[in-house]
Amino acid sequence: MTSQPRSILIYCCTLLATLLALLGLWYGLGREQPLPDPQLANGKLQCASYSPFDHDQSPFNKPLNISRERVEADVALLAQRFNCLRTYSVTGLEYLPDIARRHGIKLMIGAWVSRAPKATRKEIELLVKTANAHPDVVTAVIVGNEALLRREITAKRLSALIREVKSRVSQPVTYADVWEFWLRHPEMAPAVDFITIHLLPYWEDDPTGIDGALAEVKQVHEKFERLYAPKPIFVGETGWPSEGRQREDALPSRVNEARFIRGVIDMAEQNGWQYNLIEAFDQPWKRISEGTVGGYWGLFDAYRADKGVLAGPVSNLPLWRNWLGVSALLLAAGLLLGGLPRARRSAWALPLLAGIAAGSSALWAQQMTLDSRHAGEWLWNGALLTLNLLVAARALLQLNPPTAGWRAQLAAWLEARACWWLLAAGLAGAWLMLALVFDPRYRSFPTFALLLPALTFLRWPAHGPRDELGLLAVLIALGLPVMLWQETLSNAQALGWGAVSLLLLIALWHCRRPAPASAAELPPRA
Repeated sequence: MTSQPRSILIYCCTLLATLLALLGLWYGLGREQPLPDPQLANGKLQCASYSPFDHDQSPFNKPLNISRERVEADVALLAQRFNCLRTYSVTGLEYLPDIARRHGIKLMIGAWVSRAPKATRKEIELLVKTANAHPDVVTAVIVGNEALLRREITAKRLSALIREVKSRVSQPVTYADVWEFWLRHPEMAPAVDFITIHLLPYWEDDPTGIDGALAEVKQVHEKFERLYAPKPIFVGETGWPSEGRQREDALPSRVNEARFIRGVIDMAEQNGWQYNLIEAFDQPWKRISEGTVGGYWGLFDAYRADKGVLAGPVSNLPLWRNWLGVSALLLAAGLLLGGLPRARRSAWALPLLAGIAAGSSALWAQQMTLDSRHAGEWLWNGALLTLNLLVAARALLQLNPPTAGWRAQLAAWLEARACWWLLAAGLAGAWLMLALVFDPRYRSFPTFALLLPALTFLRWPAHGPRDELGLLAVLIALGLPVMLWQETLSNAQALGWGAVSLLLLIALWHCRRPAPASAAELPPRA
């Protein structure tokens, strides 16, 4: 067999293997996983947190415009699966009890208690009015949600508000907060008719992974039953996020959300617990204050599509076929840019490099759609995606150098600016590492944003300014152990980011350009 046909055969075999690898990547992320359905005594779930905002709305929108049509559709959908809805505010939802009555669903309504006295008073008055006007629908009222956690009110003042509401309504009255805050403020218990605790193992100061989360819920619930008997214990919030950053070994995913929710339901059915699941629908606006993870606690997504959390098989990435298509298009573009291989080495390396570039770029693009909350983040994340495409193009043209035409011109243009792409990758790596050291709680790990730059600059160095590249490498090196210590070695996402950061700092250090010789060191002119 001659050299050229052999190279073509190697090229085709490597391309087939690359396509199969991309298929395996996206299928592995998106394949449906079977889980047992929860066993319900009466066919319906107890209660779910309900916020009426559409996918592009926020409670901070002024004026607050809640569509009655949206609420009508939401209640009709939720009434098929739930006996009760919990709300956090009454403002703008004065018509909700009438809608709930028509659909045969009960309400636990809440007043939003904040540090603003006038706003709090308005909520209290509307809460009392709504509860008294609809005693057949409103089964309980909740005065404040995590107000002590946010340090927006004192326990003394909050207890006084609760006692006031109890004197003005006939329904049971409670306050809702993370379970630790009931232990920190034991004076709150006498003020309420029942104890409402939030059990969110993912958000604990010492987060619990999915394998231990249900055991923790049971342990805390039993502890509160012992401490506060005979007062009833109500789990006012419990759930698991489907997207976002990992915290220690607590990993957000749709499968983990389904495992947790179904496990809680089964425990509640077996032990006679009262519970409320957080939450009915994804709330993208929460990403502003809680990062990516804040927007993805819903049982349905923000467009009201079923996420498969409550029953049936579950997929962590239902649109995996679309992302496989994106990867295939990027692979095809990379192969067209790389051209036909002229050597045996490039025959196998071109499809492999194009596949790595396609996979990592598509993975970062998919993460962009989750992480980007506003125009600034879309621009920043988009710039990182553009950097990936530029360094991929440079690497492909370095691997199989063209001799003439537009590809040769593009190769020269990219190589002349390779120092800028290197500095951009180093600056991004240093900034992202420092952000994950000093402000990590709500930040996702940008592993796939810099995987390709790290690999390509290791293989095809681009010489840059010695001091600047050295400083960036040192910043990454200093932040790396701190980040891993904070996240712990049980955090797989942190380990992935750490590995990419290590590759990048080695590339930066390797690419430092030697300092120019001084005038005294230059050889004399002839």
